[in-house]
Amino acid sequence: MTDTVHVLNGPNLNLLGTREPEVYGRATLADVEAACRTACERHGLGLVFRQSNHEGELVTWLQEARGSLGVVLNAAAYTHTSIALADAIKAVGLNVVEVHLSNVFAREAFRHHSYISPVARAVICGLGIDGYRLAIDALAASRVN
Repeated sequence: MTDTVHVLNGPNLNLLGTREPEVYGRATLADVEAACRTACERHGLGLVFRQSNHEGELVTWLQEARGSLGVVLNAAAYTHTSIALADAIKAVGLNVVEVHLSNVFAREAFRHHSYISPVARAVICGLGIDGYRLAIDALAASRVN
């Protein structure tokens, strides 16, 4: 297993900082990447950081992450719709931490269901970009547990 964390971001997260800042905050995706890079460096981990608006590309990246320490996945709206992402996680046996910037349970009812949660090691929501750092901390801790 390589000491690399893959951080994968789903649709519309490229618009962070300008898209509904009252929900998602003012941090940009570049800010998220910088925070993830700092967290990985602190743990001596490599980082692969990606964003896509395309479900199939996310599936491919999950498959490519096989053998890594794990994946921090913010599947965004695909969380609530994508059996394909859940199947990819199961198929390759990934150590995944599901992350959401907002508290999905304080929002619309359709956001309360996740196809990712049942196949994830953990779920972090509602902590803004700090959730990414906490997810990386959890993956780093899994090296010694």
